[in-house]
Amino acid sequence: MALILQSLGRTVIASLVLLMLILLAVSSHYGVSVSFEHFWFALLFRWLHVLCGVMWIGLLWYFNFVQIPSMPKIPDEQKPAIGKVIAPAALFWFRHAALWTVVTGLLLAGMNGYFVSAFTLQPGVHSIGIGMWLALVMAFNVWFIIWPNQKKALGMVSVPAEAKPKAARLAMLTSRFNTMLSLPMLYCMVAQQNGGL
Repeated sequence: MALILQSLGRTVIASLVLLMLILLAVSSHYGVSVSFEHFWFALLFRWLHVLCGVMWIGLLWYFNFVQIPSMPKIPDEQKPAIGKVIAPAALFWFRHAALWTVVTGLLLAGMNGYFVSAFTLQPGVHSIGIGMWLALVMAFNVWFIIWPNQKKALGMVSVPAEAKPKAARLAMLTSRFNTMLSLPMLYCMVAQQNGGL
């Protein structure tokens, strides 16, 4: 077991194998036909959507509840480890999780036939529509405000020294804005599955 858990790649593969075993056990026990019909594709994309969303919002909350408040407590000589190693890796997963949350969500909306009606906030799907709009604003912020400014703040792109604190502040405030939107967005996503707002 230690051999599996010492490698992130092997741990993820083991997790997927465990998922497949559970699916096979449940489907054979309950007589469910495991076929690739619409139901299974929709289930797969919903699972991928939730999986990506958990990573995205989890990292958003990590930045806002852990990293940002902890930075003033870290001695200056240790801060480069955060800025040069941890933050770039976390930002990679953060922005790609945001992208794939949106992509899988849009595919899921199309597969289930509510793509246009959700975006136009029609009755019956207005909760998911509000959630989708909030998520799109948040994803835009990740890719077009937070990420470009974090690259400046972390020294990944050359900018004058006085521009770094301004970029860091804008990235932080935009991240806080996304944190503010995250609770209503998550509520709307869950509410739709339970009858709406």
